[in-house]
Amino acid sequence: MTDVRTASPAVSSLVVASAADIVKLYGSGDTAVRALDGVSIEVLRGEFTAIMGPSGSGKSTLMHCLAGLDTVTSGSVSIGEVELSGLSDKKMTALRRDRIGFVFQSFNLVPTLTALENITLPIAIAGRKPDQTWLDTVVTTLGLTDRLHHRPSELSGGQQQRVAVGRALASRPEIIFGDEPTGNLDSRSSGEVMGILRRSVDELGQTVVMVTHDARAAGYADRVLFLADGRIVDELRAPTADTVLDRMKELER
Repeated sequence: MTDVRTASPAVSSLVVASAADIVKLYGSGDTAVRALDGVSIEVLRGEFTAIMGPSGSGKSTLMHCLAGLDTVTSGSVSIGEVELSGLSDKKMTALRRDRIGFVFQSFNLVPTLTALENITLPIAIAGRKPDQTWLDTVVTTLGLTDRLHHRPSELSGGQQQRVAVGRALASRPEIIFGDEPTGNLDSRSSGEVMGILRRSVDELGQTVVMVTHDARAAGYADRVLFLADGRIVDELRAPTADTVLDRMKELER
């Protein structure tokens, strides 16, 4: 299969995140591992993108590079018009705090804080007050209105992940990255969280990029990008769980 390029200059004003010919090497010399091998991608505003691929295909590395959690060996990564490679550590921290939301499979909630305190924690750390109207919208959308004063230990796994999604949404970021956000959830909770991420795109105007191995989760996305050997090798629009499974079977042959 050929490398799928998703760039389109005509819609650059709608591009929230992009990568141009990025290469990521781990190690050096004969033992170097090429985790990403010339990947180009554009993520458009208000779009839900899922990234899939066999183990070792580079999908998590791609997400980490797009989110500024890891650096690239060559090529460029941008959030909006800001190229990440030129940022100082301080500016990178501020960009991740103010413009990017993160949802991980481990929830990463502070056990001593309530659900509401966990949701607003990044805003509090930044020394700002939350936009109450937006916060109320997020809490209502997530179905957490009656759980705000409960600590993580008093919440189910699905509810904890909803809190984690709320934390990602609370600062109204330009883009949300999810790394296996349903990996620790049962099928019912997984469906609830994916439905919430879908609604955050459709109803709240968010942009989501998610790495997943779950075809059912990928079926909630607008498009699925498939990686193999560090390259984007296929793209599927309007996916369903069945069509995603079929593509994955082809990649694993």
